[in-house]
Amino acid sequence: MSGTDDLDTGAERPRVLSARSARVSKGDPAAAAQAIRDGRTALGIELGSTRIKACLVDADDPAHVLAAGSRAWENRYEDGVWTYTLDDVWSGLQAAYADLASDVARRHDVAFETAGAIGVSAMMHGYLAFDEAGELLAPFRTWRNTSTGAAAAELTDAFGVNIPLRWSIAHLHQVVLDGEEHLPGVRFVTTLAGFVHWRLTGEKVLGVGDASGMFPIHSATAGYDAELLARYDALAAGRLPVAHVADLLPEVRVAGAPAGALTTEGAALLDPSGALRPGIPFCAPEGDAGTGMVATNAVAPRTGNVSAGTSIFAMVVLERPLERVHHELDLVTTPAGDAVAMVHCNNGASELAAWAGMFARFAAASGTPTGDDAVYETLFREALEGEADAGGLLAYNHLAGEPIAGLTEGRPLFVRTPDSRLTLANAMRAQLYGVFGTLALGMRVLTEEGVGLDRMFAHGGMFRTAGVAQRFLAGALGAPVSVGDTASEGGAWGIAVLAAYARAVSGTDDLDTGAERPLDPAASAEAAGISLASFLDDRVFADAAIATAEPDPADVAGFAAYLDRYRAGLAVEAAAVTAL
Repeated sequence: MSGTDDLDTGAERPRVLSARSARVSKGDPAAAAQAIRDGRTALGIELGSTRIKACLVDADDPAHVLAAGSRAWENRYEDGVWTYTLDDVWSGLQAAYADLASDVARRHDVAFETAGAIGVSAMMHGYLAFDEAGELLAPFRTWRNTSTGAAAAELTDAFGVNIPLRWSIAHLHQVVLDGEEHLPGVRFVTTLAGFVHWRLTGEKVLGVGDASGMFPIHSATAGYDAELLARYDALAAGRLPVAHVADLLPEVRVAGAPAGALTTEGAALLDPSGALRPGIPFCAPEGDAGTGMVATNAVAPRTGNVSAGTSIFAMVVLERPLERVHHELDLVTTPAGDAVAMVHCNNGASELAAWAGMFARFAAASGTPTGDDAVYETLFREALEGEADAGGLLAYNHLAGEPIAGLTEGRPLFVRTPDSRLTLANAMRAQLYGVFGTLALGMRVLTEEGVGLDRMFAHGGMFRTAGVAQRFLAGALGAPVSVGDTASEGGAWGIAVLAAYARAVSGTDDLDTGAERPLDPAASAEAAGISLASFLDDRVFADAAIATAEPDPADVAGFAAYLDRYRAGLAVEAAAVTAL
């Protein structure tokens, strides 16, 4: 059932988004518990770079978070490759899911056994290659790896569009160029979200936003660009293990399209206790960029968002194609398939976290142990007292290579001149500015292209301290920056919202019974008359609390001075890469 043929006359009409009588009140614990029992919920799971998060929402009111869980994990640097093992993937997923199930029991006194829909998202790009039997052929190569320079350059020339180092097609083509031993056995290449979804549902599919970080997407078809697929087939002729590269890639799905259901084997993988029931429908797996756009209601043209974590990136939904190819910009899509310019930086808040950890240890060593949240709050508030240009200090957060900055490897640096003012306030402002430094270089390119932007939203843990990182980002971009009350929920909440959207498109959420049924395979957002943008506006963000920081002229001028020094100082970091 698509939701468009429910009139007695048979005439089609768009579905109206309105509150159901069964919508759970945030102040009604009994109704929340019943919604969980009935499966009128949506579960989102996101594998971020440092944490795996699970988020359960009321499917009828996705702004209402019912429970959450998480598990910390870290990438490994082994044999020159940034990677995670598949054992780490599953143990982390199971732990995050178990934490969520425990939170459900603690908050609602209910056993968590089913949901109305599930979605999986993860860090984009990278390279996961499997053989015919589904066996991994080489260690997972994450987006942080920058060893694909020759492949990315050749593909950019062949395609006429920028192919960044971290894109999956760049990794695959580098394997082709290097003639790696595992290449003849490759039969499927996917992203981390695509892999997890495949194992849970048996479906080799990918949301269009995540797919756009594997291979270029044609905006008119919301599928892989057919002309560029043909160009690649010609370029790699005789060297690929198959005739057509498309045969190695996941099928593409737009937001709202059905993407399989939880299998018995998948349920056991996610929940070894056996409580979780199979048959739950899934939305298409998405990347962290797409879930960030959803989490900040930035899916319509002239909107944008900044997502800050281990990496940091800005997404701006375009009104028109860009005039030129820019190595600083990726061209990707929203989960609905609209064109997006992305400024992606490999290095985000990890170096800032290391500094916070050092101060936390100092507090403990001095006999005053301080929790992580309090440490961040103290340091961020101190940064507000710093000089607008950070007193001449410079902080480079590059733990890994950074293509926008021209760095093949990372060398985090803290730099000052003899006449700079070394104070705690200036040091912390420099560290916060450093998170935004490379991003600002890329955003200047969008400004030069004349890209219009009406609103910019930010999300990620560093925006939890109100009025600090948000204010500095507004100064760095020279534009207003908004943060919602879901800023720290991030991608797990975003993919839960996409799962709820798929449920709404299917019409599953207009049943008055608690009975589950699969998402209608014929359903589509277009047929149901529900666009992702309208769903977010009407169903998710209508009552959201939004705080907006206007750029302070002193911050704008101060950051501009900082960025001038930052750009000049990149020569110091390049020398460090060579020398150290």
